[in-house]
Amino acid sequence: MTKLLLVILLFVVSGLCWSASQDPIADSILVEKSKRKMYLIYNGNIYKQYDISLGDNPIGHKQQEGDERTPEGEYIIDYRNPKSSYHLSLHITYPKAKDVKSAKKRGVSPGGDIFIHGLPNGMGLMPFAFKGRDWTDGCIAVTNKEIEEIWRLVENGTPIKILP
Repeated sequence: MTKLLLVILLFVVSGLCWSASQDPIADSILVEKSKRKMYLIYNGNIYKQYDISLGDNPIGHKQQEGDERTPEGEYIIDYRNPKSSYHLSLHITYPKAKDVKSAKKRGVSPGGDIFIHGLPNGMGLMPFAFKGRDWTDGCIAVTNKEIEEIWRLVENGTPIKILP
């Protein structure tokens, strides 16, 4: 009987591992700020969807450091930070040259350090305190469980399009 239970357990565990590895690596990411949604895309099809939180001042394109807006436009995920102040983070290549030029004309810094990230370290057991409200300084936030999945499915070099 013990051997039978062990065999069943092995099948269940291997089945869980197999199903988790079936998700493809994303070709791109699409963010719809107005819907508070982020999508992972493979071969032109959405295959993962996440509810997101944005900056405290989410309407409009990021103009300068400290405006708490999430940028809009086309960027790249260029590196990941496993030792972030948040539970894992993927860096977005904001600001682009046009953002820097625009900010310089106005005599301000364009800001930076825009990431897709999880919850603040130490707050992972309280996702309800963050879900459904905008609380970042301009980043895109998901739950810790979701950022772990995104971390696995998004490689450096992946394009991200952020729509209003």
